[in-house]
Amino acid sequence: MADNTNRFSDRVDNYIRYRPGYPPEVLLYLEQQTGLDAGWTIADIGSGTGISTEMFLNNNNKVYAVEPNKEMREAADRLLGHHAGYVSVDGTAEHTTLPVQSVDLITAAQAFHWFDRAAFKKEAQRIARDGAWYVLIWNERKVASGFEVAYEDLLVRYATDYTTVDHRNISEGDLRSFFAPSEMIARTFYNEQLFDYEGVKGRLLSSSYAPNEGHPDYTPMLSYLREIFDRHQADGRVSFSYDCHIYLARV
Repeated sequence: MADNTNRFSDRVDNYIRYRPGYPPEVLLYLEQQTGLDAGWTIADIGSGTGISTEMFLNNNNKVYAVEPNKEMREAADRLLGHHAGYVSVDGTAEHTTLPVQSVDLITAAQAFHWFDRAAFKKEAQRIARDGAWYVLIWNERKVASGFEVAYEDLLVRYATDYTTVDHRNISEGDLRSFFAPSEMIARTFYNEQLFDYEGVKGRLLSSSYAPNEGHPDYTPMLSYLREIFDRHQADGRVSFSYDCHIYLARV
């Protein structure tokens, strides 16, 4: 598997400002399904700038934020280091460096598609306590409104490797196979972001597959973004809607 560790190194500021969080229903659902409470220890794998980590820290959990990318990990340290339960870990999904049987919940939010699945599963089984759970979470951007369809077309036209790294390439069958022999539980919640032009530009540039400044497609891509924004905006805003998917299983 290709080393994707550094894909987001030059995207950190936009990632912090413009990537979606997770709806509050997610935490309540996890409490109902798994028994999650403040006494649980979480391993947040591929934690990035800490969007998912913060959700658990606000629940008063101890969270090992495992992130191999230096720039993203340091950004999370700045944003979340004041939380008593925050533990920053320079590690990967395949080699977390965490102690044996040290966590109650192993989560990957918007990150599972980057992992070597077999190696991650072996590592998860090593660090999991008896009765521990996997939780995989994605905000899957919908392609329904006029703007969302046009934005998808923009990515197909200009994004460097969008079609190969998109998490939508992972099927429900792939997930059931990964979780086996445990039974998978799935649930979807609605999520949404509203953006002015600068916001939607930042959201685009937070993606690792979007050409960055200096790339020959950077200026044409932004010209097209401006065009579709102007065509579809209402009161100076466009909407990104998401299906927030949650997949659960016992480790």
